[in-house]
Amino acid sequence: MANIEVANKRGGSKILLNTAALVIIIAGMREASSILVILLLALFMAILFLPLFSWLNEKGVPPALSLIAVLFIMISLGTIVLIMIGSSLATLKAELPFYEQRLNAQMDSFMAWMQSLGANIPEKPLMKPFELHQVMGLMQNVISSLASTLSNTLFIILVMAFILLEASGFPAKLKAFSQDPEVSISSFYKTIDNVKRYMAFKSLISLGTGICVSVILLVLGINFPVMWGLLAFLFNFIPNIGSLIAAIPAVLLAFVQFGPGTALLTMGGYLLVNFIFGNVLEPRLMGEKLGLSTLVVFVSLFFWGWVLGPVGMLLSVPLTMSVKIILDSHESTRRMAILLDSSPKSVPV
Repeated sequence: MANIEVANKRGGSKILLNTAALVIIIAGMREASSILVILLLALFMAILFLPLFSWLNEKGVPPALSLIAVLFIMISLGTIVLIMIGSSLATLKAELPFYEQRLNAQMDSFMAWMQSLGANIPEKPLMKPFELHQVMGLMQNVISSLASTLSNTLFIILVMAFILLEASGFPAKLKAFSQDPEVSISSFYKTIDNVKRYMAFKSLISLGTGICVSVILLVLGINFPVMWGLLAFLFNFIPNIGSLIAAIPAVLLAFVQFGPGTALLTMGGYLLVNFIFGNVLEPRLMGEKLGLSTLVVFVSLFFWGWVLGPVGMLLSVPLTMSVKIILDSHESTRRMAILLDSSPKSVPV
């Protein structure tokens, strides 16, 4: 009986120590988020471009030239996107007062129409004049945070370059360092493969979402269709709520330009695109392969966003997936991996 009590006390102390260590680690990550975000972006971008880098090496291209080619493609794509978004945002910012006046006029017309139907609406509206820039505040904060992070582009590129050059030799180093090489190597390759697959599929799905949104808005005559498509592409990496955030400014602009009818059509277009890509294609391409429950994906969005900011929201799924694989690779933490899994039967106990 005494031995059982001692064992229980030791078990309780171990849980408390592990919890305290976890709290300290999370607090440290939050304090060092500015540096950690840069390192994580470099790491995930390296994973995304690793197949191209490896393919060039297999074709006999020297590593240095392969790296230059990869960096050229990455920088070219990033520059094109930033120029398109930057020019559109500058134009939108200059015309924002005009759009706010139009929006307030539309709201006044809507109120008058409601009064004509017999609705009891006070002559003095309870709310202040509508300010479009306040509604776009969340989107602007996210973009500003991303722009602030990308101001360290040179450092991100350098870290990514070194990761790619070291990638081929890392498994050997891990094997020499680890006490259980087979488990460590298996966990390493599993993590890389899952993150690579997620980033590739998510990029394709987000690209399709952005293109379809741009085409729909172009057909409807909404201003800046390319910018809204690019924002739909970027925000689609944020699980669950990213697509909704990206739709808000475009729907408001449709309301300002053409009224409630076109705004409803715009909203319907966004819902249709997100249903096709988010609810039909994405589960078929990734679905159970991710091994994460819907609840875990949703909670991880807010957790990583709180720890690392908006960039953490973009990387919430690959980060949580990596944590789950690491937990699953050790016998002592395998039960914790079950809590994150979408299908507990697939995780051996």
